[in-house]
Amino acid sequence: MSSQGYKDLIAYKKAFKVAMEIFNQSKCFPKEETYSLTSQIRRSSRSVCANFAEAYRKRPYQKHFISKLTDCDGECAETMVHLDFAKECDYLTEEKHKELIEEYLQIGKLLGNMMSNPEKFGSHKLPTATAN
Repeated sequence: MSSQGYKDLIAYKKAFKVAMEIFNQSKCFPKEETYSLTSQIRRSSRSVCANFAEAYRKRPYQKHFISKLTDCDGECAETMVHLDFAKECDYLTEEKHKELIEEYLQIGKLLGNMMSNPEKFGSHKLPTATAN
């Protein structure tokens, strides 16, 4: 497996693609949102990818792997909240909002599957010590 094998996984590919879409969409947000919504939505969408890469590298340790994947899922949820604000402030069309939310729902399902089946991604439980 390559040292950056996470880039081959569907969840990462989707998260990266949608983060870039958010970046492009947020270029049109008003100037007064630069240090608030624009910054927050970019940061949380990118954090999904960054946490995913970290989770992948921690996959030999199942608890750490799952913990970082839950961080990814949390960043997905945060990004969806920011998308809701962007729609309500008329910075995103209803159609674009729906498309981006659907992408994050799919990413969340993929992350959930990874958390439920960590062994499929090279994760394993550490052996527990037994008392003699």
